[in-house]
Amino acid sequence: MNQLHAMRVFCSLVEAQGFSAAAERLDTTHSSVSRHLQQLEAELGVRLVNRTTRQLSLTAAGQDYYAACVDILERVDAAAALCNDHQQPSGRLKVSLPLVVGTLELGQWLPAFEQRYPQIQLELSCADRFVDLVAEGFDVALRISGPLADTSLVSRLLDVSPMVLVASPHYLQSHGTPLDSAALPAHRLLGHSGGSDWQLHSDNAMPQPTRPGNGLRADTITSLYAAALAGAGIAAFTFATVKADLREGRLIRVLPQYTLGDRHYHVLYPHARHLPGKVRAFVDFMVEHYSQMQP
Repeated sequence: MNQLHAMRVFCSLVEAQGFSAAAERLDTTHSSVSRHLQQLEAELGVRLVNRTTRQLSLTAAGQDYYAACVDILERVDAAAALCNDHQQPSGRLKVSLPLVVGTLELGQWLPAFEQRYPQIQLELSCADRFVDLVAEGFDVALRISGPLADTSLVSRLLDVSPMVLVASPHYLQSHGTPLDSAALPAHRLLGHSGGSDWQLHSDNAMPQPTRPGNGLRADTITSLYAAALAGAGIAAFTFATVKADLREGRLIRVLPQYTLGDRHYHVLYPHARHLPGKVRAFVDFMVEHYSQMQP
């Protein structure tokens, strides 16, 4: 038995809280995870895990052994990282991205990242749900939200980007440009299916509610973006999403004296005593990228 590998399997089992989830995280089988646990328990002469049909819990010995394993494995990884720090970051990096970052914003950062780190192979999962990084085996995640609540993950704030109103030149030429918020209801406002009212913010004033929906409604940000480019109406996006479109004239900002509040871009990753080089490279790159995205 490779004891270090068995310890990694055991830690993954504890953190994923299940044999199937641990097997998926390790890209192996349920039976392999179970076999490693049985071998460990036989080697140590104690039961580490209480198994039931619905849940998994650690025995007292299992809790002590898990804490020791985490310490040992972090020391082993840190020692390896000392050597890796002198090498180009490499390996497969599994990243969870919001749909907007993984589609509409991808072209703004992916080419430069791949040029700088050619030995990192990205595996992107693009969805707006908040994944469980540890249980689902992700190395790192980006999230867009309001201020992030307390989390067991390490979090770095990348950007605070205002939500802005935009429309295509064709739409504004055909329907006119609204000069104040009172003119918005007369326009085609592109809204998210099931979305709430827009809250228009300006300096030293109460937010003004405006209900989108007299134009197209869609359940994905990518559909609303395509519709806005096609001249279907006025839509709301983060400035980070449409910065290039505004600069190149594909979209024009509408009512620039207003925003729809701010969205916070965070990068998150599991706690580790020594951050793997490929994760540190991605995090530092994203910090640099978003620092250049300010309005």
